[in-house]
Amino acid sequence: MTTTTTAGPAAARRRRRGDVQGSGRLAATLLSPTFIVLALVVGYPVIAAFRESLYQRGQGLDAQGFVVQGDKFVGLRNYTDIFTGPNSGAFWNALGNTTFFTVVTVALETVLGVAMALVMHRAFRGRGFVRASILVPWAIPTVVSALLWRWVFQADGVANAVIGKQVLWTTEGFHAKIAVIIADTWKTAPFVGLLVLAGLQVIPREVHEAARVDGAGAWAGFWRITLPMVKPVLLVAVLFRLLDVLRLFDLPAVLIGLHKDSVETLTMIAYDEATNLRYGPAAAYATVLFVYVAVVAYAFVKLLGADIIGDMRQARTAEPTSGKKKPLTSARKVTT
Repeated sequence: MTTTTTAGPAAARRRRRGDVQGSGRLAATLLSPTFIVLALVVGYPVIAAFRESLYQRGQGLDAQGFVVQGDKFVGLRNYTDIFTGPNSGAFWNALGNTTFFTVVTVALETVLGVAMALVMHRAFRGRGFVRASILVPWAIPTVVSALLWRWVFQADGVANAVIGKQVLWTTEGFHAKIAVIIADTWKTAPFVGLLVLAGLQVIPREVHEAARVDGAGAWAGFWRITLPMVKPVLLVAVLFRLLDVLRLFDLPAVLIGLHKDSVETLTMIAYDEATNLRYGPAAAYATVLFVYVAVVAYAFVKLLGADIIGDMRQARTAEPTSGKKKPLTSARKVTT
């Protein structure tokens, strides 16, 4: 005698939902130490900076003309002063410089980094030496790199000797922006090239061989095979560079100097406020920069990267839908 017991799709969905919940609890338990560390090193400083931005310290006078001691709650006054106050022009200038450096340098570094990766990926004699020489600028500290380029761009330096003109690169003007862009691109383009090289090395050789058999040339193979397959790694490299350039400080500060309108960035304004003991406005500048970086990163991931939140929601809601369309049945045969 043979008996067949069949479980319906509802039971299968309940078992699978239980497995997912169990895996989620295990993942949360394993990741909890990381979340705690992130809350301490990221969450608390952000909250503390926002709280500090709502206060002012030592910037007011009492009825006798003495400086008011302690913190004074001013609400959003520090933020309104940033956008519409007497020094709002400096903020908009720094915001424009920061955005300009981000767009130009990241674009140049992406193009040069991909070119470097393609060169380093090819098999030729002396490839190890070429890879090492390309990665040397990335290994040099930023301050040391800025000092080297300051020597190059001085009045009697190498740059003026090459172009045959006397350009004061480290003074006010658009040429100061060009100097910062050249120095930053020289230093960090190898970083993009290194990440892209890692992506190129995981592409199977058979894919390119099949494309050549089908008649695809070098340019078509790059656009239709290499670039799409290396896109995830390239997007990560570009995202890292976006976040890094938006916080640009040390390179223009050492190469050109502080209080230069041509190269002043948001981090430099925040630093200047903090060194003058105006911690409330400095925290407000830092908070605005944090929001700006977060918005740019989210927009970049949303437009060009993967929709992580959407993928998670789709995965959670896919179970009932798939169960309705394709009922899962499990049969167990018991023979007596």
